[in-house]
Amino acid sequence: MKRANKIITILIFIFLYIPMAVLVVASFNTGKDITQFSGFTLRQYQRLFQDRTLLGLLGNSLLVSVLASLIATVFGTLSAVGINNLNPKLRKVAMTLTDIPMTNPDIVTGVSLSLLFVFVGTKMLGQRNSLTFWTLLIAHITFNLPYVILNVMPKLKQMDASLSDAAMDLGCTPVQAFFRVTIHEIMPGVVSGAIMAFTMSLDDFVISYFVTGLDFVTLPVEIYSYTKKPIQPKIYAMFTLLFLLIFVLMTAMNLIQLAGDKKKIADRAK
Repeated sequence: MKRANKIITILIFIFLYIPMAVLVVASFNTGKDITQFSGFTLRQYQRLFQDRTLLGLLGNSLLVSVLASLIATVFGTLSAVGINNLNPKLRKVAMTLTDIPMTNPDIVTGVSLSLLFVFVGTKMLGQRNSLTFWTLLIAHITFNLPYVILNVMPKLKQMDASLSDAAMDLGCTPVQAFFRVTIHEIMPGVVSGAIMAFTMSLDDFVISYFVTGLDFVTLPVEIYSYTKKPIQPKIYAMFTLLFLLIFVLMTAMNLIQLAGDKKKIADRAK
């Protein structure tokens, strides 16, 4: 049974990562035909870094992702602390409401946010172009918040509530106790939430497609137009770099969580 489980696990990982392996190999291929490896080259990466348009689009995506993840991390952490302080019944209701946006189809979220922004922009603010960089940023913050809360809540549940009380007994104000004790204890969850928010924002297409304007376009939205024509090999190079970035971030998130769990176990052993 154990051998069968190992085989199934290996097959699943092969199925998941073979497409990425093909993409990586194609980014180093001298030919345009991905079914035949003609030779090794770094030409596609050179062309990528010479393409100011693609680099500008990547910069747009990174800008939105960094800002959205930072803001969502701050508000998501504060929201998680507030939810954790509710009574059990209200906490359950709040967590259910938090989970709904994550299970909601992206296209529904994108269309609803687009309608809201257009209504507010045209009817309330009198703007002709109601979809801008700011609507895109707000949308990304909105769908990132639940992921931050989801990462922070387990750390709050693991935390010993008496630590904050002890800090206040020693003279700390509630705000000081929050920053000196609570944040320190839940930091692995905060960092994990920030990394997840960044990755979700970086590769988002559906919601961005509905809320972005003509003056600010992200990389996934622009790449969608490439599906209607042959993809240039330098796009494979960009996809490879993005995959490596996400891989490093997700690995870092898992290592941070593992280090936090080990620290908890060591502290309890003392």
